Amino acid sequence: MSDSDSPRVNRLLPDAVHQAVRPGTAVVRLETTHERQGVLDGAWWPRSRDIAAELPGLITALTEHLGPVTRVGLDAGAWEELPTRMTIDDRVVHIDSSPVGDDTVLITRGGQDLFSLLVVPPHATPDAARAAMTEAVRSGSLTQAEQILVDTGTGRANPSATEVPSATEVPSAPGE
Repeated sequence: MSDSDSPRVNRLLPDAVHQAVRPGTAVVRLETTHERQGVLDGAWWPRSRDIAAELPGLITALTEHLGPVTRVGLDAGAWEELPTRMTIDDRVVHIDSSPVGDDTVLITRGGQDLFSLLVVPPHATPDAARAAMTEAVRSGSLTQAEQILVDTGTGRANPSATEVPSATEVPSAPGE
Protein backbone atom coordinates (compact mmCIF):
# COMPACT_ATOMS: atom_id res chain seq x y z
CA MET A 1 0.00 0.00 0.00
CA SER A 2 1.49 3.34 -1.01
CA ASP A 3 1.31 6.58 0.96
CA SER A 4 -1.33 7.86 -1.43
CA ASP A 5 -3.55 4.84 -0.61
CA SER A 6 -3.54 5.46 3.14
CA PRO A 7 -6.42 7.51 4.54
CA ARG A 8 -5.65 11.10 5.47
CA VAL A 9 -6.44 12.19 8.99
CA ASN A 10 -7.53 15.80 9.28
CA ARG A 11 -6.80 17.09 12.78
CA LEU A 12 -8.27 20.55 12.20
CA LEU A 13 -11.62 21.53 13.65
CA PRO A 14 -14.29 21.36 10.95
CA ASP A 15 -16.16 24.60 10.31
CA ALA A 16 -19.36 23.35 11.92
CA VAL A 17 -17.70 21.77 14.95
CA HIS A 18 -19.30 24.09 17.47
CA GLN A 19 -22.78 23.48 16.10
CA ALA A 20 -22.15 19.75 15.69
CA VAL A 21 -20.99 18.93 19.21
CA ARG A 22 -23.66 18.49 21.84
CA PRO A 23 -23.58 20.42 25.12
CA GLY A 24 -21.18 18.80 27.53
CA THR A 25 -18.76 17.74 24.78
CA ALA A 26 -15.38 19.38 25.25
CA VAL A 27 -13.55 21.05 22.38
CA VAL A 28 -10.07 21.26 23.87
CA ARG A 29 -6.45 21.28 22.65
CA LEU A 30 -3.39 20.71 24.81
CA GLU A 31 0.24 21.56 24.23
CA THR A 32 2.03 18.33 23.34
CA THR A 33 5.50 19.10 24.66
CA HIS A 34 6.80 18.00 28.06
CA GLU A 35 8.65 21.27 28.71
CA ARG A 36 5.52 23.44 29.16
CA GLN A 37 7.50 26.63 28.60
CA GLY A 38 4.67 28.76 27.23
CA VAL A 39 2.22 30.92 29.14
CA LEU A 40 -0.67 28.57 28.32
CA ASP A 41 -0.92 24.79 28.31
CA GLY A 42 -3.92 24.56 26.01
CA ALA A 43 -7.28 25.98 25.03
CA TRP A 44 -10.94 25.20 25.63
CA TRP A 45 -13.90 26.26 23.47
CA PRO A 46 -17.12 25.84 25.49
CA ARG A 47 -20.52 26.03 23.75
CA SER A 48 -22.14 28.21 26.42
CA ARG A 49 -21.61 30.02 29.73
CA ASP A 50 -23.50 27.30 31.63
CA ILE A 51 -20.74 25.77 33.78
CA ALA A 52 -22.94 22.83 34.84
CA ALA A 53 -23.30 21.84 31.17
CA GLU A 54 -19.73 22.62 30.07
CA LEU A 55 -17.35 21.68 32.89
CA PRO A 56 -18.09 17.93 33.09
CA GLY A 57 -17.03 17.36 29.48
CA LEU A 58 -13.82 19.34 29.98
CA ILE A 59 -12.93 17.52 33.21
CA THR A 60 -13.65 14.11 31.66
CA ALA A 61 -11.48 14.90 28.62
CA LEU A 62 -8.64 16.29 30.74
CA THR A 63 -8.75 13.37 33.18
CA GLU A 64 -8.19 10.97 30.26
CA HIS A 65 -4.97 12.80 29.33
CA LEU A 66 -3.71 14.35 32.57
CA GLY A 67 -5.08 12.21 35.36
CA PRO A 68 -7.56 13.20 38.06
CA VAL A 69 -8.45 16.89 38.22
CA THR A 70 -8.98 18.15 41.77
CA ARG A 71 -9.58 21.89 41.36
CA VAL A 72 -10.69 24.38 38.71
CA GLY A 73 -10.18 28.15 38.85
CA LEU A 74 -12.62 30.26 36.84
CA ASP A 75 -13.46 33.91 36.30
CA ALA A 76 -16.64 34.48 38.30
CA GLY A 77 -17.99 37.03 35.84
CA ALA A 78 -17.66 34.77 32.80
CA TRP A 79 -19.97 31.98 33.95
CA GLU A 80 -23.57 31.55 35.03
CA GLU A 81 -24.13 30.41 38.63
CA LEU A 82 -20.76 29.03 39.72
CA PRO A 83 -20.98 26.34 42.39
CA THR A 84 -18.12 25.79 44.85
CA ARG A 85 -17.81 22.12 43.87
CA MET A 86 -19.20 19.60 41.41
CA THR A 87 -19.13 15.82 41.34
CA ILE A 88 -17.83 14.73 37.94
CA ASP A 89 -17.20 11.07 37.09
CA ASP A 90 -17.65 10.15 40.78
CA ARG A 91 -14.96 12.66 41.89
CA VAL A 92 -15.44 15.94 43.70
CA VAL A 93 -13.91 18.84 41.78
CA HIS A 94 -13.53 22.07 43.77
CA ILE A 95 -14.28 25.29 41.92
CA ASP A 96 -12.48 28.51 42.82
CA SER A 97 -13.96 31.67 41.39
CA SER A 98 -12.61 35.18 41.34
CA PRO A 99 -13.27 38.26 39.20
CA VAL A 100 -9.94 38.05 37.36
CA GLY A 101 -11.20 38.59 33.81
CA ASP A 102 -8.12 36.94 32.33
CA ASP A 103 -9.77 34.65 29.72
CA THR A 104 -8.31 31.49 31.26
CA VAL A 105 -9.33 28.47 33.29
CA LEU A 106 -6.82 27.02 35.76
CA ILE A 107 -6.80 23.25 36.19
CA THR A 108 -5.13 21.58 39.18
CA ARG A 109 -4.11 17.95 38.89
CA GLY A 110 -3.16 16.22 42.11
CA GLY A 111 -1.93 18.52 44.85
CA GLN A 112 -0.12 21.28 42.99
CA ASP A 113 0.32 20.55 39.25
CA LEU A 114 -1.33 23.54 37.54
CA PHE A 115 -2.42 23.88 33.90
CA SER A 116 -3.63 27.12 32.35
CA LEU A 117 -6.07 26.96 29.43
CA LEU A 118 -7.25 29.78 27.19
CA VAL A 119 -11.05 30.02 27.17
CA VAL A 120 -12.30 30.72 23.65
CA PRO A 121 -15.66 32.52 23.87
CA PRO A 122 -18.69 30.43 22.88
CA HIS A 123 -19.65 33.00 20.22
CA ALA A 124 -16.31 32.68 18.36
CA THR A 125 -16.36 31.69 14.71
CA PRO A 126 -14.68 28.38 13.84
CA ASP A 127 -11.82 30.17 12.04
CA ALA A 128 -11.15 32.50 14.98
CA ALA A 129 -11.42 29.61 17.47
CA ARG A 130 -8.97 27.50 15.43
CA ALA A 131 -6.50 30.39 15.27
CA ALA A 132 -6.79 31.13 19.00
CA MET A 133 -6.45 27.47 19.98
CA THR A 134 -3.45 27.03 17.68
CA GLU A 135 -1.66 30.01 19.23
CA ALA A 136 -2.47 28.85 22.76
CA VAL A 137 -0.74 25.49 22.18
CA ARG A 138 2.23 26.88 20.24
CA SER A 139 5.30 25.65 22.05
CA GLY A 140 7.04 28.37 24.02
CA SER A 141 4.45 31.06 23.25
CA LEU A 142 4.61 33.96 25.69
CA THR A 143 1.42 35.61 24.41
CA GLN A 144 -1.19 36.20 27.14
CA ALA A 145 -4.72 34.81 26.70
CA GLU A 146 -6.39 38.20 26.27
CA GLN A 147 -3.90 39.19 23.55
CA ILE A 148 -4.47 35.91 21.69
CA LEU A 149 -8.19 36.62 21.60
CA VAL A 150 -7.59 40.15 20.35
CA ASP A 151 -5.03 39.03 17.73
CA THR A 152 -7.30 36.31 16.34
CA GLY A 153 -10.42 38.47 16.19
CA THR A 154 -12.12 36.25 18.73
CA GLY A 155 -12.93 38.99 21.22
CA ARG A 156 -12.77 38.84 24.97
CA ALA A 157 -14.21 35.80 26.68
CA ASN A 158 -15.82 38.04 29.29
CA PRO A 159 -16.27 41.58 28.01
CA SER A 160 -17.25 43.75 30.93
CA ALA A 161 -20.59 45.45 30.53
CA THR A 162 -19.35 48.25 32.74
CA GLU A 163 -16.37 49.20 30.61
CA VAL A 164 -16.66 52.66 29.09
CA PRO A 165 -14.70 53.32 25.90
CA SER A 166 -11.95 55.89 26.14
CA ALA A 167 -11.98 58.99 23.99
CA THR A 168 -9.76 57.31 21.42
CA GLU A 169 -12.17 54.35 21.15
CA VAL A 170 -15.36 56.34 20.58
CA PRO A 171 -16.40 56.00 16.93
CA SER A 172 -16.56 59.29 15.07
CA ALA A 173 -19.58 60.44 13.15
CA PRO A 174 -19.53 60.02 9.36
CA GLY A 175 -17.56 62.74 7.63
CA GLU A 176 -15.36 63.56 10.66
